[in-house]
Amino acid sequence: MLVLCALFWLGAPTLARSAPAPIFLDELNPVVQAWPSVTVLPDSQKSLSIDEVMVAADRFMPPETAYGTLGLRKDAVWLHIPISVSSQGDGLWVLDIDYPVLNRIDVYLTHDKTVVEKARLGSLQPYGQRSIRGRSLSFGLKLKAGSHYDLYLRVESKGALILPITLSKPSEFHANALAEQMLQGLLTGLALCLLVYSLAQWFTLGEHLYLKYAILVCGSLLFSLLQFGVGAQYVWHGNSWMELHVAGLSALIAATGSFLFIEQALAGPDVNPWISRLMKAGAGFTVFFALCFSFDLIDVYFVTAIISTLGLAPALLGMPGAISRARRGESVGIYFLLAWAVYFVTTAILIEVIKGRVGVSFWTMHSFQFGATFDMLVFMRVLGLRTKALHTAVKHATRERDSLDSLAHTDPLTGLPNRRRLNSSMAEAIRHAGPGKIVAVYMLDLDGFKQINDRYGHDVGDELLIAVAARLQANVRHSDVISRLGGDEFVVMSTGLNSARQAAELGEKLIKAFNDPFALTEHSCRIGLTIGYALAPLDAGDAISLLRRADAAMYAGKNEGKHCVRRGDGSESLHQPLLG
Repeated sequence: MLVLCALFWLGAPTLARSAPAPIFLDELNPVVQAWPSVTVLPDSQKSLSIDEVMVAADRFMPPETAYGTLGLRKDAVWLHIPISVSSQGDGLWVLDIDYPVLNRIDVYLTHDKTVVEKARLGSLQPYGQRSIRGRSLSFGLKLKAGSHYDLYLRVESKGALILPITLSKPSEFHANALAEQMLQGLLTGLALCLLVYSLAQWFTLGEHLYLKYAILVCGSLLFSLLQFGVGAQYVWHGNSWMELHVAGLSALIAATGSFLFIEQALAGPDVNPWISRLMKAGAGFTVFFALCFSFDLIDVYFVTAIISTLGLAPALLGMPGAISRARRGESVGIYFLLAWAVYFVTTAILIEVIKGRVGVSFWTMHSFQFGATFDMLVFMRVLGLRTKALHTAVKHATRERDSLDSLAHTDPLTGLPNRRRLNSSMAEAIRHAGPGKIVAVYMLDLDGFKQINDRYGHDVGDELLIAVAARLQANVRHSDVISRLGGDEFVVMSTGLNSARQAAELGEKLIKAFNDPFALTEHSCRIGLTIGYALAPLDAGDAISLLRRADAAMYAGKNEGKHCVRRGDGSESLHQPLLG
């Protein structure tokens, strides 16, 4: 219904009418639309000459198509425009046909059945040979004041014969050309920015959805460059192959991008696998036909039939998935439905103009370009949402990994590293041990912990172990590692020590730290500490030997009275106090 209303508002097909009056050119109306005075003569054999046409005035008929368009035609068509020039003015006017993709237009200006000026325009005309080097097809006329002329145009093109013909004063022509050039610059610049950004994101992130979006944008961009003459003006200067093939290729490229982008963007457990396979098959078909068209194995009319068949397929196949997501309140589904609604309307308008059923105006001629720009921005938003979802998934996975890593390498009660993490930390530290970089490993056992645990219960015991961990952390360096092996056994590893004496002093510091009682929630407890330690590389060169020596020294200290520090260096002094 929306499409029908738009088509009705934009203009219905024009019915046959009587012979039109000549257009009147005067200085008071610097821009004159020529279409109301146009009559047409088909040339199915493409053989009529200007002399034959001039004597066949009675065979010209008003067009039966909509304003400014003759629809899709394979034959050549002659247009006749009678002109009456005011007796005032300089007689300088510009004939402008603002549909740059027309392949060939032969212009004949006649006066009293005599050709006074002629020119050839069209997309296949070398750009350097154009009389006015601009975006549109234009030609300057020098008319005598108070005279009458007949303007004949022979139009032939592989595609739609869309003919927005105006006669303008040079100043108005240049002003309108500049305004359109600015509009095309803005829209083309936006499309180029989106294309470059998506390619950069694909290259940086490796996310293929950005590449598929880039293909979609590339198709729309190429179509706009061709449709509005910017491509011939700046990109493929004078390349006739591009002029003949870009229209079909751009449509096929856009269709390929649509299949691939929609398939991946809407992929999910609620989408049937056969839809994904059909999408990929559709992309394969469009690529195949693009190659065939590039080598002229099929013509533009065949491509038009293909696009008419496959053009809406990506949206139709993706519709169930988008509706399903929209019902769940997901923004991606809503954005797709909005983009497709705009696409259907704007595409339908352009198709009706091409078929000659909707008249030419600024809005109908730019409808598809505006719609494509809107869709590109909406799809970029979809990309943003997907990227955000991927980042969220990565963060969640990282948190899960860190959580699992923490569970695997951390004591659940105290939050200290467990034996597994201690072993890896010791192995790394011992590799860098040497003179002036001594590694000390302290084995700690709590004196009196078992009695407190048995007397007050495990809850108090656990609270005491947490308090012990906190006190140890407060009395070592930030770079030191504290680990709980289980029960009331702790290990402290200190790296980068200058001497054995410094290691002994750290042990004594830890002993003194336990002179003060622990204030728990409901109790105050006093426990001691017995420490055995060993040094790398002085006492041992590997983690197992260091721990064994430190453990033996700790048990020797407990046997000799507890609350002391012993070094496990393998000598007889193992059982002697280091500090009195």
